[in-house]
This record gives sequence, structure tokens and C-alpha cells, in this order.
Amino acid sequence: MEPFKNLINAATVANAGLHLQRAWRGFDRPRFEALANDGLDALELKARMLQLARAMHATLPGDFSAACTVLEASLAPPLPFNTAGEPVGLSTAEATAGLNGWVIWSMGEFVARHGQHDVARSLACLHALTQRSTAEFAIRPFIQQQPEAVWPVLAQWSTDPSAHVRRLVSEGSRPRLPWGLRLHALVADPTPALPLLRALQDDASSYVRRSVANHLNDIAKDHPALVAGWVKDHLIAATPERNALLRHASRGLIKQGHVDTLAAWGLASGLKGQAHLSLSVPGAAVGESIGLSVTLQSTARAPQPLEIDYAVHHVRANGATSPKVFKGWKLTLAAGEERTLVKRHSLKPVTTRTLYPGPHRIELLVNGKALAQASFDLRP
Repeated sequence: MEPFKNLINAATVANAGLHLQRAWRGFDRPRFEALANDGLDALELKARMLQLARAMHATLPGDFSAACTVLEASLAPPLPFNTAGEPVGLSTAEATAGLNGWVIWSMGEFVARHGQHDVARSLACLHALTQRSTAEFAIRPFIQQQPEAVWPVLAQWSTDPSAHVRRLVSEGSRPRLPWGLRLHALVADPTPALPLLRALQDDASSYVRRSVANHLNDIAKDHPALVAGWVKDHLIAATPERNALLRHASRGLIKQGHVDTLAAWGLASGLKGQAHLSLSVPGAAVGESIGLSVTLQSTARAPQPLEIDYAVHHVRANGATSPKVFKGWKLTLAAGEERTLVKRHSLKPVTTRTLYPGPHRIELLVNGKALAQASFDLRP
């Protein structure tokens, strides 16, 4: 897979220079491209993004509002949506008509770094930028430093005609957004965001609803009782779309076996019956996979709704182990039924987790309760 950093490259710089010059005849395109390309190939993703932002600062108009006007004039049309409310790509003609995609991250960073003195103008620019990619990272410094000016605007945006903007309301204010500035005030107290999430959880766009689910999942890491109560209250008369949102928002708490969340979903009871876990091989190498086989035998007289996950206790660099829970199956086990479930678990390294050789344990979790386990050796 192509590293994300390579998506900000010399061609990205040249395209940015082209459209910034189109938007403002006074733009010093050669200087911008020289600054942006200087040692670019040796830099990682975030460093590349920051270098382009610094090059913009050096070559855009010194007046911040005028600079925002240039950025806005350089943009491609907003990304369209399909019938399910998911963003889709621009046509070739639209994509080449202006800036969109990864370079928007750099443009947002310019606004975040140099627009704190003019929040209204900054937010207006982010409103335009987010419709061509996302401004979820750029808006976070404004929420952190000037919340009293930002929250009323986010409330207005929660009814914006653009699903990109409505999503930004939720995604930009997530307490623990991956890759983003952590909003410690919202980690401690998510109350300011709750009215916005309530307004957006039944949004027509699945793109927006998925962000709300991820936002609630973020909150659950620090305030599990709040989210468990939210799920219980909002499941009442829920549409299928809201039900799916709440289920996705509950995923972390279900994995943890959080009692109130399991109860909200009718999963408070453990399995009435037996559970067995076996593995396809006693060992495997990093980069391979291993098969899991789960056998469930019901002794109940009624159907049982079951949420079946599994925790892999990975070996860490210091020899200790730490569990990572993976999704397995969601099913209803009939009275007296015996069922076998199979799945392959990938042992390929990922960017968020390094795999170390050694003995690994897999624990079967049924409605949050550990009922069976098996072990395998991971080889280099």
C-alpha cells in the first residue's frame, strides 16, 4: 500500500502553485514551489503538510482575510454525495478545476496557525475547505483556544445544507480524534458537544451519522455511564438508522463488557450453555493468519442474543502482554442449538501495532464475558 505521505509530493505542490496563482495574479509561484519542495521527499506526512502551510504563509497576501479569499478562490467544486449520503470523487474536469484532497490539510493548517485573531473569517474559510476534503484537524485549535466563539457557529452549522459541514460539527469536536489535537476540556467534560450530537444523530447523511457514532465512542472512553445512558434513552422509538448509529457508538463498551451498555442491548445475560474455542494451527509467523473455530451449545429454552468478540493478548517489546479486542459475530442462538463459527485472524503488521514473537493467548468473549481461550506461538 502506498504510504499516505507520498500523496503530498512535487505534483501536489505544482498543482497548488497553479491554482493559487490562478486565484491571485500576485502570487509568487516559483518561491512557493521552491519552499514547499525543499527536502520534501525526506519528510513524513505531517511534516510535509506543515511545510506546504509554511510556504503558503510566505507567499500569500500578508492580510489574513485576503489570504483566505485567495485560498477560497483556488478551490475545486465541493465533493458530491451519492444517494446514501456518502462523499464521492469529482469528475476529472471538476478535480482539475481547483484544489481538493490532501492539500486542503495544509490550507487548513495555515488558517489554524494564523487566524486566531479573526475567528469569524477563519471559520468561514474552514467552512469552504471542509467541503473539498476536511477541516476536522484545523478547527480544533479554535475549539481549544476560543470555545465561546466557536460553539455558536457549530450550532448554526449543525443545520447547514452541506453534509460536509454538518459532519465537521461532530468530527471536529471529537475529544480524541485520531491524528488530531486532543481536546482535553472535552475529554474532561463533553457537555458542550452533546446538543450538537443530539441534533445530528438522525442526519440524512450516513457520513454524518457515522461521525456522531465515533464521537460517542470517544466519549465512552472517559464517560462510559453517560454513553450507556444515551444509548438506553435514544433506543426508544429509534429508526433503523439511529439503531445502527447507537450500535456503532456502543462498540467499545460492548467489547469491554460494560454492564449497563450490554443491558441496553439485551445482552446482560451470559451464555446459557457451553462455548469452545480452537485454533487451526499451534503457531504462525508474522504476516500469516490463523483460523479460529468457535462452537456454541445452548442449554436455554429460549433464543439468546449474543455478541461474540475475541481478545488477542499480544506480546509487547518488554515481554508483557496487552489485550486487543476484535469483532467477531453478532447472532441469535436458538433454544438448544449448537452452532460452529469460523474466522481467520490476520497476523500482518499494521501501523498502529507492532507484532512481537512469542506465546499469544486468544480469549473468547460472549456478551462481554470470557468463556474460553486458546494459545498459539507467533514466530518472526
